[in-house]
Amino acid sequence: MSAPDAGYVRYVALGDSQTEGLGDGDDITGLRGFADRLADRLARCEPSLQYANLAVRGRLAGQIRAEQLAPALALRPDLATVVAGVNDLLRPAFDADQVAAHLEAMFAALTAQGAHVATITIPDPARISPLARPLVPRVTALNERIREAARRHGVTVADTALHPVAGDVRLWSSDRLHAGPLGHERIAAALAHALRLPGSDDTWADPLPPAPSITGPHAAAAELRWLAGFLGPWLVRRLTGRSSGDGRTAKRPALLPVRTDESPPSKTEAH
Repeated sequence: MSAPDAGYVRYVALGDSQTEGLGDGDDITGLRGFADRLADRLARCEPSLQYANLAVRGRLAGQIRAEQLAPALALRPDLATVVAGVNDLLRPAFDADQVAAHLEAMFAALTAQGAHVATITIPDPARISPLARPLVPRVTALNERIREAARRHGVTVADTALHPVAGDVRLWSSDRLHAGPLGHERIAAALAHALRLPGSDDTWADPLPPAPSITGPHAAAAELRWLAGFLGPWLVRRLTGRSSGDGRTAKRPALLPVRTDESPPSKTEAH
């Protein structure tokens, strides 16, 4: 297995909407996200880096394993990120052991082939939205299992759940389910630090400057807007058996060069 601070040349990202980049750009101008941002950091260390992103929004951990693991293995990455489980957390029949088993199977298969694997933990959802407080025990259980599976397979964990800044609402988009641009940048920086990339440090965990607190009627109005604008449509999709990822495929299914600010565009790059 590659050392955590090695120069990687093939990076493959597996996951759901967070890895696809929702909250960081849009479907018209293009999505970026933490995986793209991490690829940029890796390419500054290793200009020959090639990067594929197999993530598709709405996917459960079992679907990611079934749909993305084999294509990822075929690309023979020396670095892979596997981030999944949030969509499972929102389902009534959530089973932490079952979700962790899917994650561990991906960890095992990728590391057995020689890839170094990295993942993250899930921050406290109650800090992002008070209405998400019932999910806290589920998040705690899944994070514990992620850490345990990672230890068994030598997987690097950017343990974002341990740092209060990860729950700062300013790092999250207005739907409170996906990181915003600043949040995706912090996740990429956390992974870079965990992987010991040159130039990385722990400043990603620094708190943001204090912000005015929203209380009383303003806070209640914000919760109602979120219920109507995001939670309501999400529940309708669940009740009708639809997913935000229906009909979608990976945005970057093949390994392609990464263009950084220091490198010229590639004619073959689809970024």
